[in-house]
This record gives sequence, structure tokens and C-alpha cells, in this order.
Amino acid sequence: MTASDLPGPPDVSGSLDPGTGGGAVLLEAQDVSVAFGGVIALREVSLEVRAGEVLGVIGPNGAGKTTLFNVACGFVRPDAGAISWKGRRLDRLQTHQLAGLGIGRTLQGLGLFHRMTVLENVMVGADRHARAGFLSGLLALSRGAKDERSLRDRAMAVLEELGIAAEASRHPEGLPYPVRKRVALARAMVGEPELLLLDEPASGLSNTEMDELAELIAHLRRSRSVMLVEHHMDLVMAVCDRLVVLDFGRVIASGRPDEVRDDPGVLAAYLGEASAPGAPAARRG
Repeated sequence: MTASDLPGPPDVSGSLDPGTGGGAVLLEAQDVSVAFGGVIALREVSLEVRAGEVLGVIGPNGAGKTTLFNVACGFVRPDAGAISWKGRRLDRLQTHQLAGLGIGRTLQGLGLFHRMTVLENVMVGADRHARAGFLSGLLALSRGAKDERSLRDRAMAVLEELGIAAEASRHPEGLPYPVRKRVALARAMVGEPELLLLDEPASGLSNTEMDELAELIAHLRRSRSVMLVEHHMDLVMAVCDRLVVLDFGRVIASGRPDEVRDDPGVLAAYLGEASAPGAPAARRG
């Protein structure tokens, strides 16, 4: 692969001008390091996601992208360094705290409940907006019933926004994979997060479906920030304001897509060459 093989710079209407520096910092990773059984997965990785931008985290297979995503989601606790949200350190971040902070996430495995309808799956993600207590909902008291109607309306509105409201009464296992991915995205969106974390949103999609995803991300960023971990270069070049490139668990480049695509270290990494001398860390996603 050469520089000419990489897609050109982004051309998304309404995209943030990276030269302005973006908005306030929302999520920040500070010198994050992670090792599994002595094998280094991340080494002193730092990045920040700002209000109103789309940040892409890219790199070859095994570069550490998924590990970084899992740290940001609270699945993995860093051995060193810290994650901060709006300037406050989250030393013991747990996944159930994300929605309350204003962070939504999707996973590669989708994590949908197959015995629940599409609408019910999305309503799970709206729970942070529920005002009724657990006992009220359990006893079906009036406040709980009113709360459920509100959550149902909120979930239906997001399904409408994503163009899948017609599937509300169906179960996920009977839907095509791209539709199931939209259901998972709806569940992440319904809590009205300030930041969406998307883990390989283009995996399993056709070229046409990937184009639709690019348009969808351009739509989403009008009201929230997005951080996506992805290996499809054409997608990230089309939708991202800034990129952070990982290789062997280290940041080897960061900047605007047009800057990153011509970086010698990035080209070397995608050609399969070691980006730095010395014994490399074992590759983990």
C-alpha cells in the first residue's frame, strides 16, 4: 500500500474545522498503559475527545484499539495513567456509570436481548431518564406507568430518527445484521449522551451500508461528539475531524485525516513494518 491507496481527506457537510481547536475536552486518556500477563497492550497512550467533534482511533489489527475502547468504557482498568471526564478523573470507572455521565456506547457483539422486542431493547438504554423508583415500577403504580410511557415515546423517537421504527415490535434475531446494528446504536442514543463511543461500527457492512453509516455519523455529530474505533480507512477519512493512530500499543500519529494519511509511520504500520525499533509488544485488538 502507498499513500495513493489511502482515501482522500474528509468531505462531510457541517464538519468541525480542526484548526479551530474544537470545543471543550470531554473525555481524556492520560498516559494510559495496560498489560495482560506481562504482555503490553497499551503503552502511555494519551488522547482527548472534544465537544462537537468526531475522533477516530485507527491502526492495524492488534494495535490496541479495542483495549483502549475497553478502558474508556470501564471494561478494563489501566495499570497506569487515567481516564477523565470533563476534567474529573474516573479512577474506578464502571460500565454502569457511563449513561449517568452522559456517555453512550456500542459494542462489536451488539449485546441485544433476543427475548425482548426492538422497542424494549432500546428502552433499556433510556433508563437514566426514568424518574420512578424500582418499587413504583415493580408495583405498576401510576408514576411508574407514566414513566414507562415516557421512555417508550423516547425510544420510538430514536427508532424513527434511525429509520427503523417499523421494526419496533420485532425481535432482534429475526432482523438483518445492519438493522440490528442500528438497534444497538438506538439503544446507545436514547439516553441522549454527549459522547457516543462506537466500536468498529462498519464491521460486517457492505460498501453501500458503509456509505449510509457515514451519512448517519455526520447526522449524529450535529448534537453530540463521537469517538469511533475502526479499521476501515475510507470511513474514518470521510467522517472524522481528527485521528489517533495506534501501533503495537503506542500512539504513532495524530492529527487531521489529511495529515495522518501521509505520515511515514502510519504508512509503515499499514505495510506491516514495525513502527519503532526494539522488541514490539504483542498485538491485541
